[in-house]
Amino acid sequence: MTAIEFLVSFITSGRLYGLGIGSTLGEVDEAIHCDFIDDVGGSGLSLRRDYGFFEFSFNPGPEWVMSSASIKLHRLASDYDMAKEWRENMHVEFPQHLAWDELRGALELVPGSPFLKVTDQGGFLEYRAAATNVSVIVNDDGGEHGSSRQGDVWSISLWAAARAQ
Repeated sequence: MTAIEFLVSFITSGRLYGLGIGSTLGEVDEAIHCDFIDDVGGSGLSLRRDYGFFEFSFNPGPEWVMSSASIKLHRLASDYDMAKEWRENMHVEFPQHLAWDELRGALELVPGSPFLKVTDQGGFLEYRAAATNVSVIVNDDGGEHGSSRQGDVWSISLWAAARAQ
C-alpha cells in the first residue's frame, strides 16, 4: 500500500490498522509488528510507545488505553531507514518527503471526506478534521525545519476529544 492510500484512510476514518482512541495496549500489540520503545511518565500516569516515526500515547486504567496516535513524517526526512521496517512488517511504503498538495489532492477524491479547518500554527498550518479527530500539520514557513521542506507534511495526529478511558 502507498503512504497516500494509508494516510487518506487514516484521515477519513480516524483509525490506524483498526486502532483508534480507546484501543487497548494489547490491541496495539496485535496490530503493530515493529520494534518500539516504551516511555512511562508521570509516575506511571502515562505511557508513550515510540515506533520511530509512529507514536501512540496511553492513559492508565484497568488496561492502558490509547489517547492519541501520531505519524511523525518529518523524522523520515533525516532518517529514512525508519521506513524500511514499517514497509517490511506493516506493508506501507512511506516516502522520505510527502508533499501536502499530493496528499490533499488524493483526499479530495474521496467522497464524504471530512472538512478540514485550517489554522496557522506559526510556521506550520494545521488542517483539522473534527469529524475524525485527525490533524495534519504542514511546514509552511518558507524555510526548513531540519530536513523538512516547505509544503511537506510534518505530522498527522489522532487526538481524543475527551480523556480516553
